Amino acid sequence: MFKTTKNDQGKGFNMEEWIADQKEQKPVVLLVDDNEEILDYLAGDLKSRYTVLTAHDGAEALRVLDTAFVQLIVSDVMMPHIDGFAFCEKIRSSLEFNHIPLILLTAKDTLQSKIQGLKTGADAYIEKPFSLEHLYVQIENLLENRARLKDFYARSPLAHINSMAHSKMDQDFLENLHGHIVRNLEDAGLDVEKLALLMNVSRPTLYRKIKSISGLAPHDIINLTRLKKAAILINEGNLRINEVAELVGYNSPSQFKRNFLKQFKISPTAYIDKVTAAFNKHPEDE
Repeated sequence: MFKTTKNDQGKGFNMEEWIADQKEQKPVVLLVDDNEEILDYLAGDLKSRYTVLTAHDGAEALRVLDTAFVQLIVSDVMMPHIDGFAFCEKIRSSLEFNHIPLILLTAKDTLQSKIQGLKTGADAYIEKPFSLEHLYVQIENLLENRARLKDFYARSPLAHINSMAHSKMDQDFLENLHGHIVRNLEDAGLDVEKLALLMNVSRPTLYRKIKSISGLAPHDIINLTRLKKAAILINEGNLRINEVAELVGYNSPSQFKRNFLKQFKISPTAYIDKVTAAFNKHPEDE
């Protein structure tokens, strides 16, 4: 288990480097509970499967989120300063963190408390006492669901970016992101700096948000958007491959072909043949 302290929030902290370091590591789970014994018990058990961060209340948890790339939060409800409900509300109203799945733990077993937990935006609500296996299953289901959506978007040429959204705020963010990239596709120099300026957010915020929702770095999602736009243009059937490459910001048609093949496991030429075959297919052929 590792615990963050105020010293971890120094000026030398670099979110992009921290995320890069975590690329091949276990998923990062943040545990929030004011009971030290419960915190140590849960962390000791979960650390075999996850990288575990801890906080003693919602206020401390928010500070941890500023200095770590967290994939999932498990929070108690009854805590001082900022309780679990208020913490969940803050998370769900934050552009930077509203995409993070959150599980609430509580000793309250009333229907009203369950409704309140779900209304604040919790993804799951577990009553104490609970089995660790139950918690494991909830965590794994939430993480796997996110991973499946990311994979579907990345490997499917025509899957829309909104397929990864888990909330209205996510959807608004992704539509805004997609719009700015598409309007600047012919700019071969489009990068995270320009994109952050266009979206009026800081580079670290943009990096964290894109990475968290899509699993991709900003430059990767820019390139993927180029390739998906290319797939749309190919589907329309009015342009040659070299023309498509130029329209989506590739100076080199050969590089475009390599990237398309690498991303979608099919070459642009084979994709054209596939689209043509599907278009010419008659019902009686089925």
